[in-house]
Amino acid sequence: MNPLTNEWVQKAEGDHHVTMRLLEDAAPVYDAVCFHAQQCVEKYLKAVLQENEIGFPKTHNLVELARLSALALPEVTLLESALNTLTRSATEVLYPGTFSSAQDAAASVDVMTQVRGLARHKLGLEF
Repeated sequence: MNPLTNEWVQKAEGDHHVTMRLLEDAAPVYDAVCFHAQQCVEKYLKAVLQENEIGFPKTHNLVELARLSALALPEVTLLESALNTLTRSATEVLYPGTFSSAQDAAASVDVMTQVRGLARHKLGLEF
């Protein structure tokens, strides 16, 4: 694995760790759970792109990153709807008037777990 890919993986794992710790709290902050789940997915997709020498723009749009990743990680395209929802649930809550629910957080963690598993497998890492 090239060094930059490894850095993306380290950063993704940091967001994974934070997400899981937030869920352990007696009163989880669901906005933060969704945000860090989105960040974990984004960084894993960028790790796959980096490792496969596929260029990508500075974006937080998971659908765009998944489409770019399709040659290296075709399974991720099956999650396009969930990735679109995760992108929205992580960014819309940054502003007043919108909050994530327990259901939003559960869905975010589910897609994070799926993408993390696919990416780690593709990168030859333990799941």
